Amino acid sequence: MSALPYGGRHELGQNFLTDPAVIAAVCTAASRTTGPLVELAAGDGALTLPLSRTGRPVTAVELDPRRASRLARRTGANVEVVHGDLLRHRLPDVPHTVVGNLPFHLTTAALRRLFRQRHWELAVLLVQWEVARRRAGIGGASQMTASWWPWFEFSVPAKVPAHAFRPRPAVDGGILVMARRPEPLVENQAGYQEFVREVFTGRGRGLAGILPRTGHLSARAARNWLARHRLSPQALPRDLTAEHWASLWHLALHQRTRCSAPESSAFPRPRP
Repeated sequence: MSALPYGGRHELGQNFLTDPAVIAAVCTAASRTTGPLVELAAGDGALTLPLSRTGRPVTAVELDPRRASRLARRTGANVEVVHGDLLRHRLPDVPHTVVGNLPFHLTTAALRRLFRQRHWELAVLLVQWEVARRRAGIGGASQMTASWWPWFEFSVPAKVPAHAFRPRPAVDGGILVMARRPEPLVENQAGYQEFVREVFTGRGRGLAGILPRTGHLSARAARNWLARHRLSPQALPRDLTAEHWASLWHLALHQRTRCSAPESSAFPRPRP
């Protein structure tokens, strides 16, 4: 195994950040909040060290025991280095910010876990460029993004070229910023997410055909909703914004319940 400073262990999927401008951009994005920071996949401390200079408490999680040990010797009293797995590390039960240069092959698993954690306010993550774009709805949103949009806002402040990492990955990266909304756009998470799944997997040449087939909207209601929002009948689920999804959910809820039942009981819980 390589002992060079940026010789990441292949089996851990490590591509270390080396570009000072990208490091500064991540730190700037994290400065939107105050309070504790949790860094996932800390590596050799490219982000840990500048983050620690803010004086905020930092917990740096690193799977490689050698790198964790070296990093612990290089950091001050406000940094706790933890030898652990980013997919298993228990996040604090107080408001905090998550930062990380995620191993690209663990991005989806890490995001799914983060979405279900309750206390973080902001996450600033380095991920594959295509993942960053899809999460932010650039060029079309994915089912995962639509499922969580009522609770989180997504943005991509910068693209990160592959040469900013060592070893150099096969694809570019991007800075993905996820901020928890102060007030969610939807109350019933389980019902809404089942609705999104049904729309994304529904059959039809566009939403005008897909929506009635889900059984939640009549064809007329679907056409009227699309016209009101200036959307083509051939628009696809990926073309909708967070506000579109919330509006569509509430319309479907109203049509389903006829205002006679609370939102929390209108739809079944999603399948595990």
